[in-house]
Amino acid sequence: MKHPTPEDRLDVVTLGEAMLMLVADEAGPLEAVQHFHKRTAGAETNVAIGLSRLGLRVGWGSRLGADSMGRYLLNEMRREGIDCSRVEVAAGERSGFQFKGRVDDGSDPPVEYHRAGSAASRMELRHLDEDWLRGARQLHVTGVFPALSASTLAVTRRAIEVMRAAGRRLSFDPNLRPTLWASQALMRDTLNSLAVQCELVLPGIEEGYVLTGSRDPLAIARFYRERGVRTVIVKLGPEGAYYDDEAEGTGQVPAFPVAKVVDTVGAGDGFAVGVVSALLEGRGVAEAARRGAWIGARAVQVTGDTEGLPTRAQLQEAGL
Repeated sequence: MKHPTPEDRLDVVTLGEAMLMLVADEAGPLEAVQHFHKRTAGAETNVAIGLSRLGLRVGWGSRLGADSMGRYLLNEMRREGIDCSRVEVAAGERSGFQFKGRVDDGSDPPVEYHRAGSAASRMELRHLDEDWLRGARQLHVTGVFPALSASTLAVTRRAIEVMRAAGRRLSFDPNLRPTLWASQALMRDTLNSLAVQCELVLPGIEEGYVLTGSRDPLAIARFYRERGVRTVIVKLGPEGAYYDDEAEGTGQVPAFPVAKVVDTVGAGDGFAVGVVSALLEGRGVAEAARRGAWIGARAVQVTGDTEGLPTRAQLQEAGL
């Protein structure tokens, strides 16, 4: 197998399920909505798209069904400039999809998932290209992919092990999906076991409460720092973000003003895009958190998961 040269080496790789998302065109119960439009969804692919738009070289590993949804998703990821060479299209299997409602009051929109038994959930260790992983500077992990099945958890654990052994960077965003776990305790213990193996952990304040038992951002950050995590940035929503870093110490960055919250889904992924991209560029943690807060603020002002993710030109125009 050809090993990547410095010129074609990827900046970030991620493993996860992409889903077709049908977004309601009008507010109201999903069963009453008559018109939807197609988009992509998936915590890991949202981050991959955001990083690629900023000019980073991004790879996504997964499996899709050999169906119209899978073809649509693969085409969209390729159109965003993402390396999909390690995405298997599996004959006889199906891709996951979801419905997302629309709300007018700034609350979380209703989301209905149809992903059980999907091609991505059947990803196994034999599908993991370890040389491809090692060819990237960083692996970005979320709590969604390991929740899909015992085999995707095993793949996630192995990917982390490979990248740690290779001396690569690792980032972790909890992205809690309680309905995918047998119990909250299992979710907490499993995800914390993954998080403490990563250099960067990005919990939200409510996620932090579930995972550490505290809503105090200082305590949440300290929980992971005491377990060997180098950098923790706690997302505080309208209060900005609190960080605790091995080198820079602690601090808080303010949120960016939002005129109207349209859709809260995807804000955390946007935050991760900002932080990961800035740190890979050699920026400081406070700068990275500020960029994350800006992209997160953009994300909540649009209806889709990725429409608010900026280009490099938009980022530069904002001075970030």
